[in-house]
Amino acid sequence: AQGLRCLASPRHALLAESPGPQDLGKPSLWVIISAPWYDMMTGRAETGTGGPADVLVYVQHLLGIGHLRRAAIIAKALDRAGLEVVLASGGMPVAGLDLGGARLIQLPPVRARDETFAVLVDRDDRPIDAAWKAVRVERLCALYRALRPKALVVELFPFGRRQMRFELLPLLEAARASRPRPQILCSLRDVLTGQRNPEKTAWMLDTFARYFDLALVHGDPDFLPLERSFPQATEIAEKLRYTGYVVAEMPAPDPGERAGEGEVIVSTGGGAVAAPLVEAALGARALGPLDAATWRLLVGPNTPEAEFQDLAARAPAGFVVERARPDFRALLARARLSISQAGYNTVLEVLAAGIPAVVAPFAAGSETEQSLRAGLLAERGALTVVDEATLGPETLAAAVRAALARDTGGRAPGLAGLDTSGADKMARIVRERLAIVAPR
Repeated sequence: AQGLRCLASPRHALLAESPGPQDLGKPSLWVIISAPWYDMMTGRAETGTGGPADVLVYVQHLLGIGHLRRAAIIAKALDRAGLEVVLASGGMPVAGLDLGGARLIQLPPVRARDETFAVLVDRDDRPIDAAWKAVRVERLCALYRALRPKALVVELFPFGRRQMRFELLPLLEAARASRPRPQILCSLRDVLTGQRNPEKTAWMLDTFARYFDLALVHGDPDFLPLERSFPQATEIAEKLRYTGYVVAEMPAPDPGERAGEGEVIVSTGGGAVAAPLVEAALGARALGPLDAATWRLLVGPNTPEAEFQDLAARAPAGFVVERARPDFRALLARARLSISQAGYNTVLEVLAAGIPAVVAPFAAGSETEQSLRAGLLAERGALTVVDEATLGPETLAAAVRAALARDTGGRAPGLAGLDTSGADKMARIVRERLAIVAPR
């Protein structure tokens, strides 16, 4: 297996790195992590899992927070279905996650330095190295051993997150070698980023075939089949199951709460790549038909505090600038219009709220996910799209006018005919698969 192999005890890790078949015959890298250094680097000595679990869900968010938020919704649904669930998160900590009764384990966090994903950095913005990777492998292997899950759910990999194969291949090898062997499931969003490298595509398919029992696609094949973004999905069709879209339930109305009422909600998701949208929104209010409304700008946790304070200081009159709120969905339900990027979670929450929406899909580098989904929804009249390449105050104001012009005033949750039962259907599928696993 490529990456690091876990030959670890809970307090010592002995790992070997062999980057790939092309490097056969070259010296491997061996790293030994002893207990004192392990404690110093992680800030804790023991995993602290709280005992065995039915399901271990692994998620790694690197730039935004959408992957983690979707995994949290799934973990909550699994818990609601009566399963013992642990969510292991490898990204930067995010406050306010609603996991129900599921347990959260925070691995030593890592993130992408920028939208190229070329460099991964730790919580102190230092590029990660072999020693850091060794700690992560040890923590993940120790967690798996402690939990002995009946099902292992891995988000996106191997169809994404190749950067994390140094720890995921050892985890998958450990799961495959376990007796009884757990169900190994891949959790996928509806769109995969375009892959032009045939060798990488072959590696994805081979890795999936080697380790995974099923891929659970959180989308609706009648709207956007996986092969639209990943044509090779037809080669694994027998292992694909569509769950429907995963979206958190809209909160019950609170008649005593007025925040968001009649407002324009400008949301930035995690905030790492939302600067163009923010700048356009600051100038668009005065140019459009909602210049008398309050525009509430919600700044994500990945925006540095200095930048947040600068935004708050220079925002024009009529703006409220604050950090992202846990009651975001309730704000949307009371709002007049939403402005956002077009990430999976945000788009679904806006659709569930049934309000006019303008989206500016993130399209830097090779990113096509948001543009594809948003374009298809626009064809159904569900939202209005403004191209990120032409995004500015004038184009955003024009998009607001267009969104209001097409608003019928009576849209209901489940807009565009999408299947949004993904979380509960995911839980049903997992429960069915657990019946295959022998008792511990």
